[in-house]
Amino acid sequence: MAQRSEARIDAHQHFWRYSPETHAWIDGGMAALKRDFLPPDLEPLLRASGFDGCVAVQAQQDPAETAWLLSLAEAHPFVRGVVGWVDLRSAEVERELERAAAHPRLRGVRHIVQSEPDGFMSGVAFRRGIAALERHELAYDVLIYERQLAEAVELVRAFPRQRFVVDHIAKPDIRAHWSGAATMDAWRDGMRALAAHDNVWCKLSGMVTEGDWSSWSPADFEPYLDVVLDAFGPDRCMIGSDWPVCTLADTYGEVTGIVTSYAERLSDSDREQILGRTATAFYAV
Repeated sequence: MAQRSEARIDAHQHFWRYSPETHAWIDGGMAALKRDFLPPDLEPLLRASGFDGCVAVQAQQDPAETAWLLSLAEAHPFVRGVVGWVDLRSAEVERELERAAAHPRLRGVRHIVQSEPDGFMSGVAFRRGIAALERHELAYDVLIYERQLAEAVELVRAFPRQRFVVDHIAKPDIRAHWSGAATMDAWRDGMRALAAHDNVWCKLSGMVTEGDWSSWSPADFEPYLDVVLDAFGPDRCMIGSDWPVCTLADTYGEVTGIVTSYAERLSDSDREQILGRTATAFYAV
């Protein structure tokens, strides 16, 4: 294995104190997630897999969760930054962003667009919020499904000075691809269209839970990594675990190993980009 030269960052993970009311998205098929997941649970997993820090990403659309994540980052230095939630459609978005951005560990904002109806990203109020993000120099995490790629392309085109990062390689319909019910063509073309805009980055994360949780191998995801690396290049790609959601399919080490093993075939410089340097620069952590 090549000698490691720079900090490695898990660019996408979550913390929560579980309750059925606030985590209703965790259904019966995700029973393993129905408990608390906190920094002391993650830190040994990070260390064992060779990571020096992480970026904590919102899981609830609630400013109280963002404040809590920021408090965790203050208490645990390995949590290098937070991607929180602010109501981008609020008439008070400027004031809310000014308050949130005052905390030095807030590095970006995310809205769970995958759960929104078609056309959401074209909404006047939402785009007003994106414009405010740009003024506050905060990144925006794009959480979408494959079917929403065309709409995401229109969004990033409209804000060329805003930094965007696509979570979970835009959640391709991996199960359908594997079964032969659909091809990768639409997803591949959409990702290439996004990558054509140099204000867009991509997280190499979330793939395993879009496939068959009980039957997969790292090689199954190589075609997806090939597409993303070719489209975005290593300097716009960053590894993320999506812990603890990823544990539905396997351990932290096995899931992050999909990307770390793939990266072994790359040059030292490209490998360090994907495993840490890109996230460090993008989120300024």
